Amino acid sequence: MTSNLLVIMSDEHQARAMGCAGHPLVKTPHLDALAARGTRFANAYTPSPICVPARASFATGKYPHKTRLWDNAMPYDGSIPGWGHALQKAGVPVESIGKLHYRAEEDPAGFDTEHLPMMVAGGVGMVWASIRKEDERVAGKGRMLGEYIGPGHSKYTEYDAAVTSRTRKWLAERATSEDARPWCLYVGLVAPHFPLVVPQEFYDLYPLEDLPKPKLHPRDGYIRHDWVEKQNSFMDSEAKFKNETERKCAIASYLGLCTWLDHNVGEILAALKASGFDENTTVVYTSDHGDNLGARALWGKSNLYQESVSVPMIMAGPDIPVGVCETPVSLLDLSCTLASHFGQSIDSEQGTAPLDVILRNGNDPERMIFSEYHAAGAVSGAFMLRKGRWKYHLYIGFPPELFDLETDPEELENLASRADHADIVAMMEAALRSICDPEETDALAFRDQAALIAFHGGRERALTLGAPGATPPPTLET
Repeated sequence: MTSNLLVIMSDEHQARAMGCAGHPLVKTPHLDALAARGTRFANAYTPSPICVPARASFATGKYPHKTRLWDNAMPYDGSIPGWGHALQKAGVPVESIGKLHYRAEEDPAGFDTEHLPMMVAGGVGMVWASIRKEDERVAGKGRMLGEYIGPGHSKYTEYDAAVTSRTRKWLAERATSEDARPWCLYVGLVAPHFPLVVPQEFYDLYPLEDLPKPKLHPRDGYIRHDWVEKQNSFMDSEAKFKNETERKCAIASYLGLCTWLDHNVGEILAALKASGFDENTTVVYTSDHGDNLGARALWGKSNLYQESVSVPMIMAGPDIPVGVCETPVSLLDLSCTLASHFGQSIDSEQGTAPLDVILRNGNDPERMIFSEYHAAGAVSGAFMLRKGRWKYHLYIGFPPELFDLETDPEELENLASRADHADIVAMMEAALRSICDPEETDALAFRDQAALIAFHGGRERALTLGAPGATPPPTLET
């Protein structure tokens, strides 16, 4: 019999920020326990390292250059069929609880019911951030990470608590339902996304004196890539810290939010067990993208380094083997998985496959994974290809980057300009171009964004539209 399917997606969770992934400090006992009874995918990636495009790609199984939903002002509206629609067509009960970051609740996005949905601000998102040309863009006025950093409560922690509570209630109600059909439930939690405010008990787990120094800080002589420098200057969070103590508070708060997230996952999994569903439910945990967390003096996401573009991914349940899968995978593979779990399929990108099929096929380190970025701060398109030990970044109008993840997993040395790696660069560029034409894709993104800005009344009007930083959660019932 087909098992139920519970999908939990967080926001901005760095792949390495789990105990089961080897992080030396972060405490994630519930995610660790989930990994211990299933498979952790050690090399999982987002199709785009920013919320809205990544989630649109996850919904549809298509790259951003196919959805043409490039940035946080181009939310998914259900017009491109995805895994949710496939399940609905097959008569599988499919509902969501929590963050979606789609356009609007009334859109046919592939769910029978959307509980407490968080959508883009005003149904339009961050239109001001679609203005990408360096001489036209205007940086946000506030601090992206939040004006206050440290222990406490925020609208986001309140929202996650409400989403967790509603999920527990949903599971209890489903357990007493007369409908015996296998179901699919998607749960969207916000943590550890900024603002970097976390309940005191979780903040206290990470004393400031125990925190490691982030790698590759420019003040220590590191020179950031020119594309990255320009992207970061759009919203330079590092420059807005009051002092070194506040910077450490930001790290402690982020790690605390990872544990807060884990706490909520634990609550959900406990409710799954209490409802009697734990033995016949496949559980998947992942995130939409990562977070730089101070590496290279960068915060948030929006670039192609491992901290930003890789994501956690765990799957456990009936017939899922126990262990670690080294084969590179993507959120697009997860999209295929959600449909195939119920015997359905979606029109996904060539080369994507259900995760259980990938596991059955054995380790495939050469499997190619692609990601792209055309959103806030990007003065041109950026494209990533992971193939085997090599990770290649192509920037339109800027020199590329090449990293050997086998000998340099921290991406400390860019090998792209070395003569002895010229053949590798050529091979990786050719492989990337087999997926898309970077120059044509870059031009298309700029055209679509210009059309969006014109639709909203031009540049001056666009600068006023959308949340200045984190998307506000929906109003919660009191």
